[in-house]
Formats: sequence, C-alpha cells, structure tokens
Amino acid sequence: MRPIWKGAVSFGLVYVPVKMYAATEKKDVKFNYLHEKCKNPIQYRRYCPYCEEEVPLEELVRGYEYEKGRYVILREEDFDALPGGDGHNIEIMDFVELGEIDPIYYDKAYYLAPAGGGEKVYELLKRAMEESGRVAVARVTIRSKVSLAVLRVARGVLSMSTMFYPDEVRDAGGIEELHYRVEVPEKELQMAVNLVNSLTASFDPEKYTDEYRHALMELIQARVAGRQVAEPTRPEAARVVDLMEALKASIEKAKRERGRQAAGEAPGEGEMEPQKSRRRGRKKAAGEG
Repeated sequence: MRPIWKGAVSFGLVYVPVKMYAATEKKDVKFNYLHEKCKNPIQYRRYCPYCEEEVPLEELVRGYEYEKGRYVILREEDFDALPGGDGHNIEIMDFVELGEIDPIYYDKAYYLAPAGGGEKVYELLKRAMEESGRVAVARVTIRSKVSLAVLRVARGVLSMSTMFYPDEVRDAGGIEELHYRVEVPEKELQMAVNLVNSLTASFDPEKYTDEYRHALMELIQARVAGRQVAEPTRPEAARVVDLMEALKASIEKAKRERGRQAAGEAPGEGEMEPQKSRRRGRKKAAGEG
C-alpha cells in the first residue's frame, strides 16, 4: 500500500502528522471495448472538432458552461486563490456521536497512519477518541476538492471517510411513488417483525461474497481454457399471493436456514434434491400432456 496524501490532522493547537491510504478497492471486472471485426481495442482521443486536430494535455483548460455553448475559463492560479482549507491539513471542527451521522452521507474510506515522528500524538488522538466514544467531523482537501469527513477509530487505526455535503444528498420527497397512503393491519405488522427477528444475526462481513464476480471470472477463465461453464440451477420460487402466507413461509424458511447453519451445513443444502425432483416431475407431466 502506498500513501496517496500526506499532511496533518489538526484539533485545537495540536497537529498530528499523518499519511493517508485508500482503505477500500473496487473488485469490478474490467473490460476493454474492441472493434468486433478485427478484435483490436478502440482508442479514446482528445479531439477538437472545430480545429479538426488532437489536443495535447498542455493545451487543455477547464471551462464552466454557464449558458449553452458559452464557457468561463478557470486556470490553476484561480483555484489556488480560493478559500477552503489547507491542502495538507485535516481540520477537525467538531466531535460527535457516530450514531448521529446518517450513513447516506458517507463516500470514500481511508486509513490514516502516523508520519514524521508523530506516533505519540497519533496514539494520543486515537486513545482520546476511544475513551470519549466520539468521532470527529473534519474538513479536508484532496485533489483540489474540499470535502467533509468523519474520523473514527476502526480496526485499531484512525480511519477517515469523506462525506457528501447536505445539498449533495437528494431529497426523497421528490419521488412521486413515495406519496402513498396504505393501512397496515397489526397482525401483518407483527408477522413482519417476527420475520425480521428470524433473520437477525451479528454482522459478519466475511460471510458475504460477490457471487456474480466469482461466476464471471469462472466464465472468463473457462473461455480462456476453451471450456464450457455449466449453468447453475436456480430454485423456482412459487408466487404467493396472500401476504400472511408469504410471511409465514418466509419465517419457516429462515428458521430452517438458521438450523442448517448451526449444524454447519451450506445454505440451501438439503433442498436441492426435492427441487430437482419437482423439476423432473414437471418435465414428465409436460411430456405426457
């Protein structure tokens, strides 16, 4: 891991020199677009249709379109003169309770490590936040963008998550479909609560995997090796019209799954053969008809 930013966390008159590392990474499978005829990658060019030529990086400027087809040009010195915080400083503004922050505000996560002999003051800030049970709301500049951020102790280190500003979070009140009125019977509500309780467990991130990405990589590797990939069987869910029946069936299914997990069985184990039998039965009945 390489640091992507160096600076200091400031709270009051105390400065904590830190290095910042990306705490997460995307595991998306990336594809190149090819020309189907020759199978070569296509090129993306910085091309000016007015001058009919490619434009080198040194001739690019940033323009803000304030009217259709009209731009105001801003250069690097214009950005340098703007207020918004030191580009090498994480300025703590408030300490708050973590539960007061709606997760919708979170954007990207980073780890902060001590730098330049700042181990003691780094540990001091970390221990003070642990003892108080607070997290810090801060302001930070990363790559010319001034962001809100929250600092907290996670996995034994100081971590920082950049946040959206309030005016960047859309108001759900503008969604027309949410302006509904329905009556929820108390019995159905209690059944739904029972279902939630049946599915409640301690959060263990290790048990969640990206099955789509794994299957995609298996398909790609099989194509490279010239093999075919067997299509996985998918259980056919019967459509239940009655809401109470659906809730009861869901609770029973959740209990069975919990029992299998407690016994060390894989999720869904034990149900494969009946499903196959049902499918064979349907195929046989269709053939006889």
